[in-house]
Amino acid sequence: MLVAALNLAYFGVEFTVALAIGSVSLFADGVDFLEDASVSFLIAVALGWSAARRARVGMVLAGVLLVPALAALWAAVTKLVSPAPPAPVPLTLTGAGALVVNLSCALMLARVRAHAGSLTRAAFLSARNDVAANLAIIGAGFVTASTQSIWPDLVVGLGIVGMNAGAAREVWLAA
Repeated sequence: MLVAALNLAYFGVEFTVALAIGSVSLFADGVDFLEDASVSFLIAVALGWSAARRARVGMVLAGVLLVPALAALWAAVTKLVSPAPPAPVPLTLTGAGALVVNLSCALMLARVRAHAGSLTRAAFLSARNDVAANLAIIGAGFVTASTQSIWPDLVVGLGIVGMNAGAAREVWLAA
């Protein structure tokens, strides 16, 4: 439940900053924090269920992993219509804060990722992907600072789409 609480808390931070600075990557990652909080809560509830019932929940979670991907696609289209780069300092600092939260969650989940099949695998894959996404967001912040371009943020946002789609596939196969 600590993982769920951390994810829910940082969703509020990241989503607020994303909206304030117009960042596709922070928007996608912020929605992903909300998805991770939901997944962690569902896993905590479902751990005592039968293997067959957990497998069904795993299939549902695979679909839930696609929500941030769809949100990022929407944000990317919106950014192309109104092409203003996000503020690089808040982008970088918010990405760094997200990295700390996600590293903490990944370390907590690494100990249990082999238990309960697709459920804990879903949570671990989400945290692992989020660490990679946060590193990319930090990099996008530095590149945006030097180029004042929308593209670093947009490319990272679309990369988050790809990672979530891949994780959804892995969880579906594990279920």
